[in-house]
Amino acid sequence: MQLYVCYGTFKVHDNHPCRNAHHALRDAGYEPKVVRTGGCYGSDPLWPRRRTVKRLTGNYKVPTLCLDDGTIIDGSEKIVAWATEHPAPQGEQPAPAAPEMVT
Repeated sequence: MQLYVCYGTFKVHDNHPCRNAHHALRDAGYEPKVVRTGGCYGSDPLWPRRRTVKRLTGNYKVPTLCLDDGTIIDGSEKIVAWATEHPAPQGEQPAPAAPEMVT
């Protein structure tokens, strides 16, 4: 599972979409590979990982979740809803002290 985010999953304000999606997945028992895409606003097409998101979803917006079976879930609210409805099976806990960012 890969979670495409802007620059990270840190708190920049009370409602950061990338952070919300990441926390919902962790709360549901998942440890997604976090892929930082960079970019913002008009510069998104210049960033290779944002172009990857565009190929997957048709837009440059993040967060975007790619499940291991190829399913794409686009947008924080949809990712949070999916995580709530599909908790990880018991016994599959997040790896302790796993790095939060993948570059």
